[in-house]
Amino acid sequence: MGPMHPSIREQMNAVHRGTVAIHTPEELERKLVCSRDKGKPLRIKLGVDPTSPDIHLGHTVVLQKLRQFQDLGHQAVLIIGDFTALVGDPSGRKKTRPQLTPQEVETNAKTYLEQVGKVLDTRKLEVVRNSAWLRSLSFHRLLELSSKMTVARLLERDDFAKRHKEQVPVFLHEFLYVLMQAYDSVEVRADVELGGTDQTFNLLAGRDLMRDMAMEPQVALTMPILPGLDGKEKMSKSLGNHVGVTEDAYGMYGKIMSLPDAAMRVWFTLVTRVPEDEIERYCDPVKTHPKAAKDVLARKIIAGFHGEKAADEAAARFDLEHRQGKPSEDIPELKVDEATISIVKLVILTRIPSSNSDARRLVEQGGVEVDGRRVTDPKAEVELKGGELLKVGKKNKFFRIVRTRRGTGDAEKT
Repeated sequence: MGPMHPSIREQMNAVHRGTVAIHTPEELERKLVCSRDKGKPLRIKLGVDPTSPDIHLGHTVVLQKLRQFQDLGHQAVLIIGDFTALVGDPSGRKKTRPQLTPQEVETNAKTYLEQVGKVLDTRKLEVVRNSAWLRSLSFHRLLELSSKMTVARLLERDDFAKRHKEQVPVFLHEFLYVLMQAYDSVEVRADVELGGTDQTFNLLAGRDLMRDMAMEPQVALTMPILPGLDGKEKMSKSLGNHVGVTEDAYGMYGKIMSLPDAAMRVWFTLVTRVPEDEIERYCDPVKTHPKAAKDVLARKIIAGFHGEKAADEAAARFDLEHRQGKPSEDIPELKVDEATISIVKLVILTRIPSSNSDARRLVEQGGVEVDGRRVTDPKAEVELKGGELLKVGKKNKFFRIVRTRRGTGDAEKT
């Protein structure tokens, strides 16, 4: 760390931002003092298992915290869990997670490395894969490590205890996952490990294992879980309530504007760097209209991934299409083969409704227009020449129809 590094108080204040839980604050402060006195950065560990090809805003909560440590002058250590991903983290699971193949994990790992660069300073990032030490771990060594952890301790986990009580199988490899993640901390000599609150048990297990191996134990620092676009459930791609970090600016803006008002405060706190006094002002409906506050939230988030210009353009397009009910010049095309197509099938091709029944309901409720003509009969057939303007949904999503002659009867959005 250079001579101009922030004071201990400034560092502790920065770390505390975002309702962080620290196990324990006294130890963290002592580590920071020692780091300052010795001029040696702390090693801040974050492990990510590449179980899917994309990351979303929920993942960036802990990535933002790791970036804060980078900005404070400490060494960020990102562990790509290419070996632990083969097992699957049992945290919060009601049943055993399906195991991935090495090929699936490797494909996902490549996209993770590309996407974390949207948050982290990759020039100052140490990246390691835990297969480097876990794949070659001997059975004898595994037995030695296993002797440091009791079954009773593992069954203290809420998810394991609940499954055991309900007679839902808990397999041995799921127990070993906890040990493997803990051993990662030993290998990288972590001073601090970051994770979501659902990772608390795993992080504390790493702390215990380090102590049992006569190492200075890491400090466990956990962040709240970001609610999804429904404002209730954990953000998850499988629940369809997520905002991906690779989504275009306009898609991000539209999704964030649909966020329930009550969820804005936690989003401002966890996903942006807006000062707390400003958050108070934005989240007070007397001082700031919720739509205006949400506009600020969307712009702040989008600017971090796409820049301020893209955020402004997305906001202007959204206002034009969704508030004024007019299409912008830059609207997506919808390729259609048929000269005549049922209105329900046409709406399904937009991928806005998820089923035929949802599409029929949308038509019946007056949520579909073709060239300004509202279609309310779900049995209607529409003749297409190409160039028609299709408007779908209460949020006025527009598509320009393009006739194709692929001969397959399929259509796709571009």
